[in-house]
Amino acid sequence: MHDTRALREQVDLLRDAMRRRGADEGLLQLIDRGEGLDRERRTLIQAVEERKAARNANSQEVARRKKAKEPSDDLIARGRELGDEIARLEAELDTAEGHLRAILLELPNVTLPAVPAGGEECNRIVREWGTPRVSAGVRPHWEIGAALGIIDLERATKISGSGFVAYRSLGARLVRGLVNFFIDVHAREHGYEEVWPPVLVNRATMTGTGQLPKFEEDAYAVKGDDLFLIPTAEVPVTNLYRDEILDAALLPKGFVAYTPCFRREAGSAGKDTRGILRTHEFDKVELVRYATPETSAEQLELLTRHAETMLERLGIPYRRKLLAAGDTGFSSAMTYDLEAWAPGVGAWLEVSSCSNFTDFQARRANIRFRQAKGEKPRFVHTLNGSGLALPRTMACILEQHQRPDGSVAVPEALVPYMGTDRIG
Repeated sequence: MHDTRALREQVDLLRDAMRRRGADEGLLQLIDRGEGLDRERRTLIQAVEERKAARNANSQEVARRKKAKEPSDDLIARGRELGDEIARLEAELDTAEGHLRAILLELPNVTLPAVPAGGEECNRIVREWGTPRVSAGVRPHWEIGAALGIIDLERATKISGSGFVAYRSLGARLVRGLVNFFIDVHAREHGYEEVWPPVLVNRATMTGTGQLPKFEEDAYAVKGDDLFLIPTAEVPVTNLYRDEILDAALLPKGFVAYTPCFRREAGSAGKDTRGILRTHEFDKVELVRYATPETSAEQLELLTRHAETMLERLGIPYRRKLLAAGDTGFSSAMTYDLEAWAPGVGAWLEVSSCSNFTDFQARRANIRFRQAKGEKPRFVHTLNGSGLALPRTMACILEQHQRPDGSVAVPEALVPYMGTDRIG
């Protein structure tokens, strides 16, 4: 969320930032309405203060007249009038502030200067690792998974409907092994605090990270309780310190969490419908970091390297992509996508998005830090990235490490977790 001062002190910069994202006229008009509401809000605040000052002066004069035994009925009546005016103006102020907040919640973050303008076609590959396997002769993951008895899409569809998957036998063990491997490395080697958060969260929590109100149609809501199944562990973990002030000595601070994730994938009909590349429920290990504004840029590089390390240890070729402004997520100021090579489908699959949100989420969730005793609190910068998302990582393992005999080699890093060096 943006500071309201941006609508009067940096409104041209805000408009330019939205244009860099490819904003339509509706979004620019929203900024115009917000600018007008901010002027109205400040006018109403001044009017309320003037009436309160007049009421105080009036009350003092009533007290003086009573003490002097002078008539004061006219002033008492004037005091009532001022009270009614104040109540009316405060109600108008509450309405204006509510509309203004609603507009601010709908405006995406301002991207950082390093982010190129434009849409998806302006994304840039900034790093590559490994040699992509030639696709010829490699079976897609859903075929090899079914042949090995480790991916059961048919029965998952019977149980829950399309967009769900059941892992069986060594497939189930592979899921568990990947989760434990990712968490162990991030917690023991990369210094993240392990968190096991709830997967049902309230509306304030979803709003804090930017899922609400804009993306409510993508969320699974629990009727009657105003709770939501999380789309990612980013949501509960980022909100751990909502409405709190941290000591600067705790920063930077990192958290790692495994959760199942739930997304309706509204508007994505027809995309990646085969296999396990796009499902309504999936498993993910998430990395979240709090940082000071001065260090968040370097913290994004650190977090991204932590995620890349997982792909390298699994022997999966990948590339790091810097997203252009128009392809950057609503809450993000800068995002790197990590895309892993899946030879069976002949495509680069996004397995992690690593983002710096600057103070955008922290303003919504009111997460602050104090540099030193007596100093004014400032908003932290929040960052997150998948470390990694499991379904697409699994697809890449099954396709990248296929053998001619129909088996799949287990990456060396996973052998201790799997208890075997092959599947099949």
